[in-house]
Amino acid sequence: MKIALLSDIHANFPALQSVLADINGQNPDAVYCLGDLVGYAPWPNEVIEEIRNRRIPTIAGNYDYGVGRNSNECGCAYKTEEDRKRGEQSIIITNQLVSYANRQYLRTLPSHIRLELGSAGDTNDLLLVHGSPRKINEYLYEDRPDRSYKRMMERCGAHILAFGHTHKPFHKVLETEGGCRHAINIGSVGKPKDGDPRACYAILEWNGELEINEPDSLRVSFQRVEYDVEKTASAIEDSELPDAFADMLRKAY
Repeated sequence: MKIALLSDIHANFPALQSVLADINGQNPDAVYCLGDLVGYAPWPNEVIEEIRNRRIPTIAGNYDYGVGRNSNECGCAYKTEEDRKRGEQSIIITNQLVSYANRQYLRTLPSHIRLELGSAGDTNDLLLVHGSPRKINEYLYEDRPDRSYKRMMERCGAHILAFGHTHKPFHKVLETEGGCRHAINIGSVGKPKDGDPRACYAILEWNGELEINEPDSLRVSFQRVEYDVEKTASAIEDSELPDAFADMLRKAY
C-alpha cells in the first residue's frame, strides 16, 4: 500500500504542478491533501481548481478556514510586527482573488480525515490533520517531547498522525507499551521553511498488512521535487503581495 500526502501549497501553482507530476510517477493507491491551499502566492484559484478537478480528498488548513469565511484573520503566529503586517496584506489580497465558487469549496473542507488501515477488528488509525488534533493552527515541531506526542495520539486514538502547518518535514517513531506510533510532518509543497527550496511531500508505504508493532513496517519517505522557484518568486514580485515572500521562497525560510 502506498499513500501520498501533500500540504501547504499556498497558492504556488508551479510547485503543485511539479509535485502532482511526481506523484503520478509514484503511482500511489491514494492521495490526500492536508490543507492550506491558498495564501502568499498569486494563484489561489488555480491551486483550488486543480485539487478539485483531481478529486483529491482535502482537509482545511487555517488559511483555508479564514479565506473560506472571507475573514482577514488566518490564525497564523507571527514573530514580529513586520511579519504580522505582511500576513494581513497576504490574506486581504487572497480574499480579493478567490472566486465565490472556490470560497464556498473551502468552507466545505473537513477539519480532519481518519483512515482505518487493516482488516476488520485489527485496524490502525491514520489521522490526517493540518496543525494538530486539537487545533487547526497548532504548531507541532520535531523537538516537542516524545511524551507529548504519545499523550496526544493516545487521546485522539491515532496510531499514525500526519500533519503539516510548520512547513518542516520530519518523522518520529514513538515507542510505546502497545507497540509504536508514528508522528509525521509532511512538509510543504509551496512554501518550504527548512532551507531547501524544493517542493516537499511524503509517501507512506507498507507491504501487506501494516504491523504497527514493527517500527520498520511503515516506510516514510520525503520526496523533494524541483520546480521553477524563480517563476513563482517573480510572479509574487509582480503582484501586490509583499516582495519578502519571494525571498522566502528562494531561500526556504
